[in-house]
Amino acid sequence: MSLKGGLFGCADPAVWREVQQKYWDVVELKSSVKGKNQGKLLPLERWYQEELPETIAARSERFLEHQELVKLMEWKLTRGKFRPRLQQLVATNPSERVETCTRRAFGLLPDVQAAIAELSTLKALGPATASAVLAAGAPDRAAFMADEAVQSIPGLTPIQYTMKHYAVYLQEITERARTLNQADGSQEWTPHLVERCLWTWAVAEKLQPSLLEGIAAGEKGGGESERSGRAAKRQKTK
Repeated sequence: MSLKGGLFGCADPAVWREVQQKYWDVVELKSSVKGKNQGKLLPLERWYQEELPETIAARSERFLEHQELVKLMEWKLTRGKFRPRLQQLVATNPSERVETCTRRAFGLLPDVQAAIAELSTLKALGPATASAVLAAGAPDRAAFMADEAVQSIPGLTPIQYTMKHYAVYLQEITERARTLNQADGSQEWTPHLVERCLWTWAVAEKLQPSLLEGIAAGEKGGGESERSGRAAKRQKTK
C-alpha cells in the first residue's frame, strides 16, 4: 500500500479494480465489528447493492416502495452513524407518497440536483439519503454520499450535508469515473462504483490495512496536479 495521496489520486484502473475486488471482504469485516449492529451490515449491504437495483430496474418505471425506503434507511444507518429517530421518521411517510416522489425523482434525471430536491421533500431524507436512493436506481448518474468517500477527496472536508457540497462531490466522482473509463477503454466505471471503491479503501485502512498490501505497487500517476488545482480553487472561492 503506497498510494501517497490516497486512492482518489490514482488514475490506474488496475489499482481500482483490485480495490473493487476487496469490497465484500471489507463489508464482511465491518459487519463483524463488535457492537449492537454486529452481523447486520452484510445482509443489508447485499440487499442494497444487489437485490434493490435489480428490483428497481425490473419495474416499468423506477421507484421505491415504502418498505424499500425504510430498509434503505436501515442500511444507511447500520453502515454509518445509527440515529433511531431517523429510522422512525422515515417510516411515517405515506406509502403512496414514497412511490410518487421516488418515481418523480428518477424521472427528473439526469438533473441530479432536481431529483435530490424532490426526494428531500420526504420526511427524514436529506441529500445523503436521497443520493443513496438515486445510486440504487441510477448508478451511472449518482453516487452515495458516504462519509468515507467524501473524506477521500481533497478539499471536501469538513463534510457539509448540503446539495452544494454533494454537487461538488459528485462532480469529482464523475470525473474520476470518466478518466478511469478513458484509461481502461471501457464504460465499466460509474460514479457509484468509484464511490464504493473509495469506501472500501478508507474502511480497510481503518480496520485492517493488511487487506490493501501490494495493491498499489505499480500504480500509474495522473490527475494529481489537476485535482490539487481544483481543490485549491475551491478553497479560494468559498
